[in-house]
Amino acid sequence: MIMFNLKTKISKFNTFADFAKEFNLNERDLVITQSFLYDPFMKDLQLPCHFVMQEKYGNGEPSDEMMNSILADIQNVDYDRVIGVGGGTVIDISKIFALRGVKDVTDAFEHKIPIVKEKSLVIIPTTCGTGSEVTNISIAEIKSKHTKMGLADPAILADDAVLIPEMLKGLPFKFYVFSAIDALIHAMESYLSPKANPYTKMFSKEAIYMITNVFIGIAEKGPDYRFENFDDMIIASNFAGVAFGNAGVGAVHACSYPLGGNYHVPHGESNYQFLTEVFKLYFRKNPNGAIKDLNLILIDALRLGKESMENQVLIYDKIDELLNRLTKKNKLSFYGMKPEEIDGFTDSVLATQQRLLANNYVPLSREEIRSIYQNLY
Repeated sequence: MIMFNLKTKISKFNTFADFAKEFNLNERDLVITQSFLYDPFMKDLQLPCHFVMQEKYGNGEPSDEMMNSILADIQNVDYDRVIGVGGGTVIDISKIFALRGVKDVTDAFEHKIPIVKEKSLVIIPTTCGTGSEVTNISIAEIKSKHTKMGLADPAILADDAVLIPEMLKGLPFKFYVFSAIDALIHAMESYLSPKANPYTKMFSKEAIYMITNVFIGIAEKGPDYRFENFDDMIIASNFAGVAFGNAGVGAVHACSYPLGGNYHVPHGESNYQFLTEVFKLYFRKNPNGAIKDLNLILIDALRLGKESMENQVLIYDKIDELLNRLTKKNKLSFYGMKPEEIDGFTDSVLATQQRLLANNYVPLSREEIRSIYQNLY
């Protein structure tokens, strides 16, 4: 049984210019990015690449409509390498564009075409949450189905992941926080996955310590504290990506997808709403498995007192308290969700997210998943 796999090469540079020189960017490169990144980091370099500005095709997270529009515009572009410079949207798009024979991206997500890599793929994350630069997963909103779908396949692994901490400078605090919370969730969910092992847990544990340390600093010193810790946070996000790329994530992500797909809630923000409710349910069902070890890590990382050792369910309240000092957690109704959708969302998770539910710490019944939505509504 394979315990750990990291085929992607990881590099780190101080500047985008250093990366461009080392990787010899040229006219055979398709660079997918956004204008707010292109202007300060790439424009003056006068690179001969073909550039695609993602925001021209729509805002928010990737959708089948967005990707198909880009595909139509680049059908006559001849390129050998895809370079994605951006957050989760740009990265998920870039992965699909490295595949052979994609005419309609929905066909790839529904496995109606062979999933074969045709182009080299280089990913530069400019947020500190997805960890997607080292995972074999691409997520998109499939608008015709009113949900998000994931494609998980080794063919969409990046050949190179490049970390450039300065690229985080322009990330607004709100997006920084939600992406970093997403990284924390990756680390926590992957630690409990049935696929976890000592190698993945090592990355999960270190990511938890690094992320919570920065969060505590921000809570105490204010949002500008993040500027002192870009190196730590982008590496922590990468560690969490390595962990969940090997061990997977579970019910937090699974439950978040209908909310994100129906009400266009950004991925990290959507996941945040479900984090502690899912983990409280896990703990009630089996307090003596891997979650016991995870709780000890969280107690230490969050600098909690001995009362948390005696009543470990308090840990999740403390997580909520810390994260709420960074950004408010909302009721699901805040986003427009209606009470009659609780059953529909539950059934959607069971019908479309079995890939993720297989990574749950303990199995969850339909009624238990429904109770998560009910309690958060």
